[in-house]
Amino acid sequence: MTERTTVRLPDDLLRLAKRKAASEGRTLTSLIEEGLRTVVADRRAPAKAKHIMPRVSSATGGLMPEFAGMSYSELEELDDLEYAERMKHFNDPARR
Repeated sequence: MTERTTVRLPDDLLRLAKRKAASEGRTLTSLIEEGLRTVVADRRAPAKAKHIMPRVSSATGGLMPEFAGMSYSELEELDDLEYAERMKHFNDPARR
């Protein structure tokens, strides 16, 4: 069964579609039907988003001299102490 429907298309697209249908000796309806069947039958997986890698620093030189001789656990401990100090100031009611 064929059903009638109204489709709103931009003027320039409709003009191109009518021109193409006429040049192929067919109706605008058959051109639209073929296009819709092609799009509906397309079973390709949607394109995956391109994976963007984060920027990598090009800095050289390693650790700052005052940290150069420390082990990883010593660096972690310094980091923890600094964090605790920051939280002490953050939670200080006098600073609010």
